[in-house]
Amino acid sequence: MKPLIALGLMAALPVAAAVCEARSGPRPLQVVELYTSEGCSSCPPADRWLSTLKDKTGVLPLAFHVNYWNRLGWADRFASTEATGRQYMLARAMGAPNVYTPQVIVHGQDWRRWPSLPAPPTSAPMTLAMQRDGQRATASVGAAGGRWAGYWAVLEHGHRSRVTAGENHGETLKHDHVVRQYQAVASWTGGGQTFSFEVPAGEAGVAQRLAFVVVDATTQRPVQALALDC
Repeated sequence: MKPLIALGLMAALPVAAAVCEARSGPRPLQVVELYTSEGCSSCPPADRWLSTLKDKTGVLPLAFHVNYWNRLGWADRFASTEATGRQYMLARAMGAPNVYTPQVIVHGQDWRRWPSLPAPPTSAPMTLAMQRDGQRATASVGAAGGRWAGYWAVLEHGHRSRVTAGENHGETLKHDHVVRQYQAVASWTGGGQTFSFEVPAGEAGVAQRLAFVVVDATTQRPVQALALDC
């Protein structure tokens, strides 16, 4: 990722905002999705493990907080109906009879052997480029035969929660890679596509990351992904 900074021609003129961008390399990022909840007593070890992937090259970790634990005494402030809906959609795509937490899904497949990870993908069917200019972001997907879909995800790191009810009562939980915004894009066939997204403002002092993931529209398995740390 290379920041591009446009400078004014005169010292009195303001400096334009930085534009950051990224392009896919020879190998796509390995997409690791964790479905978790602050109301689940078995989830904190998985949350801590996902945090260790922050600096792991070639991996895109995402923590989707589901909302079906909220009725059991503690409302997870990061939980969303979108995260829960995505987990159920993946269960249908995998032919799984149910969902559970903590659940790790890698390459669109249930993965119970964490903290190890499967072999990373070696190639992708298309290229992907991302650019962010202020609150506006674009993702340009190269042409490739097949039917594809995708989604945007806004991630945040460095969150802490003091849990005062439910199964984790009395615990202080730490979270990274938290999906605060999830937005699917319409599926398409074959040709290249460009998608736009308005990035919501993040919390003060909380690091934000923007990701775009391309998936096979039938199996929902990720085939290409990129992230911007800006």
